[in-house]
Amino acid sequence: MDLTGEVRLAAPRETVWRALNDPEILRQAIPGCESVEKLSDTEFSAKVVLKIGPMKAKFAGKGTLSDLNPPNGYTITGEGQGGVAGFGKGSAKVELVDEEGGATLLRYNAAAQVGGKIAQLGARLIDATAKKLADEFFTKFAAVVNGQSAPAA
Repeated sequence: MDLTGEVRLAAPRETVWRALNDPEILRQAIPGCESVEKLSDTEFSAKVVLKIGPMKAKFAGKGTLSDLNPPNGYTITGEGQGGVAGFGKGSAKVELVDEEGGATLLRYNAAAQVGGKIAQLGARLIDATAKKLADEFFTKFAAVVNGQSAPAA
């Protein structure tokens, strides 16, 4: 499945870049996230609980940043294991562009794959859930970057 989109943030590009690399901000923005731990400047681990259709699963995963071009963007690649529920893996290219008035446009192009019991739920449900989770992430991320409390999930 492929996801593309963009979100306008009322913050300078450098602020958005720092937020994209801040484990605490990411923890607040990632739906169902229990923890994010920075392992190095380019690696992190996370624990997330997700509900996909009738299935609820806890995922433990790792992410790696590559193609680093501060403060313009990067590529993030990740993989998570959800035990009997299955696995998810994917990557996203993130680009930050200056906008008028000191704002930043964040563009993303992501691709993801799932396997195991999750994959048996059907592509339509998985695609809809992935889009909903991406929308939730960017709504919460924008709220945190803009200095507001993240909306409740």
